[in-house]
Amino acid sequence: MADVAADLDRPVWATRLRAERTARGWSQGEAVRAMRANAAEQLPADSTMLRNWKRWEAGSSEPDAFYKTLIAKTFGTVTAAFFPPTAPHEADAELIAGTGMETVEILARLRSSDVSNATLQALRITADRLCCEYPYMAPEQLRVEGRAWLRRITALRDRRLTLAQHQEVLTLAGWVALLVGCVEYDMGLRHVAEGTRKAALTLGEEAGNAAISGWAYEMRAWYALTQGDYRGVIAAAEAGEAVAAHDGAAVQLVAQRAKAWARLGDRRQVETALDKGRTLLESLPYPEDTDHHFVVDPAKFDFYAMDCYRIAGEDRLAEMYAREVIRSSAGPDGTDRKPMRQAEARITLGVVAARAGDLERAVSYGRQALEGDRKSLPSLLLVSKELATLLHERYPKEPEATAYLDEVRALSAS
Repeated sequence: MADVAADLDRPVWATRLRAERTARGWSQGEAVRAMRANAAEQLPADSTMLRNWKRWEAGSSEPDAFYKTLIAKTFGTVTAAFFPPTAPHEADAELIAGTGMETVEILARLRSSDVSNATLQALRITADRLCCEYPYMAPEQLRVEGRAWLRRITALRDRRLTLAQHQEVLTLAGWVALLVGCVEYDMGLRHVAEGTRKAALTLGEEAGNAAISGWAYEMRAWYALTQGDYRGVIAAAEAGEAVAAHDGAAVQLVAQRAKAWARLGDRRQVETALDKGRTLLESLPYPEDTDHHFVVDPAKFDFYAMDCYRIAGEDRLAEMYAREVIRSSAGPDGTDRKPMRQAEARITLGVVAARAGDLERAVSYGRQALEGDRKSLPSLLLVSKELATLLHERYPKEPEATAYLDEVRALSAS
């Protein structure tokens, strides 16, 4: 209880600093030595560094920018995930939440003979809004709305457009097509989703937009991962990285590759991929809108690591990252801003509990994950089946384990 009370009094980053160290079984002195091993320049004496570490872990002193980056590197994550910057005030929050103008006005502009820049700006805001609604909007509703706006956007191609406007229309159509493809796959519409993904890839190529093409390959890697085609994941990731090597999509591509290598049992390749993704994400600017589905927010790196460490059997690290994912995915009012991430984090906690011999907690976490309103069925089934298989192997005669297995089978059949 004393530790819990202390955690409540410390900054979140200080609590995580202690959790990361404890998960690895390090003393504070060993943590300092690990940090020194990751430093590119000479650090002060051990006694000085140890005093600094104690102050950081107690939350009485915050590391400067140099040490924040070094701490993140030492624990294999990115700076903004460990020390998230204060969210900037968004003067355009109302525009992001809506279309920026009444729908009737947008449609009136679309029907006019001239496609103005204001029309394209309104459509950009709409496309961004749809992508930001992915984590929580009902997939059926999001698909209907996305397809409707996709038709409106592509209809502009029949208008008289400048070359720049034509490229912009292709780009907007590409982003919305990517979103629709994700939602279709979430719903279990595998073949339809693949057709939409290919259309998005074509739009990205026509627009000369490497980011759209990169995300189209990332979707292919995701599809392959949930279907158990791990070599296909690696092939799709490598193709995507060749197209969008310096875009946020490349971070997600590397993460999918790490997940595939974890399931193939190659720990060295997992660590190599995670380190590459961490380095790339560290080099990118902090995103303006972390709710956008096609933006890799730094906190998502913890989500990648959680999956890989769960598969590798590194239970202390997997649990630590799962709790961090749950914490960072919650809104200020306690609501789930990223419910699908939270579901996979709870399954990770269930796997750790099952391996520790706590069947009741394992099933409880597994059921919490299945109860969410917003689901990505293929991803949820992938990790739920991992927990169900583990429970079946370790507790074959326990009714609770059998009941959970039946629930997962029912979800799969749906």
